[in-house]
Amino acid sequence: MTGSRRSFLLRTAFGAAFGSQFLLALGAETPVTPPGVLIVSTWPFAAPGNDRALQALLQGSSPLDAVEQGVRVVETGENSGSVGLGGIPNAAGVVQLDASIMEGRNHRAGSVAALEGFAHPISVARRVMEKTPHVLLVGEGARLFALREGFEGLNNDGPKKHAAWFEKQKSQAAAAGAQEKGHDTITLLVLSENGRIAGGCSTSGLANKLPGRVGDSPIIGGGLYVDDEVGAAGATGRGENIMRYCGSFLVVEYMRQGMAPAEACLKVVERIVADQPDGKDPQVNFIALDKQGRYGAAGSARGFNYCVTTKNDKTKVVTAPAATSKAIRSEGGHR
Repeated sequence: MTGSRRSFLLRTAFGAAFGSQFLLALGAETPVTPPGVLIVSTWPFAAPGNDRALQALLQGSSPLDAVEQGVRVVETGENSGSVGLGGIPNAAGVVQLDASIMEGRNHRAGSVAALEGFAHPISVARRVMEKTPHVLLVGEGARLFALREGFEGLNNDGPKKHAAWFEKQKSQAAAAGAQEKGHDTITLLVLSENGRIAGGCSTSGLANKLPGRVGDSPIIGGGLYVDDEVGAAGATGRGENIMRYCGSFLVVEYMRQGMAPAEACLKVVERIVADQPDGKDPQVNFIALDKQGRYGAAGSARGFNYCVTTKNDKTKVVTAPAATSKAIRSEGGHR
């Protein structure tokens, strides 16, 4: 059965069982016609980034520029608590940042990991892509490169933030839970009117992580993957459980086979969920868009919300289906 026919049958079955509202929630029927401008990002706190990316596109900027400008807004914001220098420090009291950026036309990409003392790791990642033959720079090497390229180093008040964070967790008797939850990431995907696609990802990583720990966000194919011929995907959640499966790359490859973005995201999430020997939530979430202007997302548990913006519509927050939902498992046909 071809991918297009499989998608048609899937949408027909879902529509008969749940109606158009379920289809809308799943994201299987969300084409922007003509493809036009489409911006998709992780978590409600990314909404200002979507708005800035749209503004950049409408002013004639490239998708890559729009991604960088949108992510920068979130990196300097105070809503996420896990992006930029305002993010949660590691176990040594230092904020170490990871970021990646990629464009789909020629698969150019740049990343930084364990970067300390810079407000905009997304911009340093782009400079790695444009000014070096490399894809990923880490730690001290990334810091020295950023200084050489003229980025302003800032005082990293990580120890103070770490002490405040740790005391708060002790008072709430929830330090372990906070460690598991402290890994929200801004991933932002952009489709322009001319069909070009780009994406970016930025995070301070897992709360209280070991110094030098690197998650999926700066790993091309893990936290981000972009291909103009197909679409783009990005991730947020427990990085170790995302990069073990090359998660974002796998979502794009499922779309290459004919799956709609939502179906591809759900397929990858369910694959990861099914592979957990302890039965615990792997804490993985994916967003995706394709070159036809469709978008979708899925998470391993309920509560993953993401932002969607088009040229003619305000940014809206959409709730992604959860792979652990019994209805999704029984009707989705992915098992």
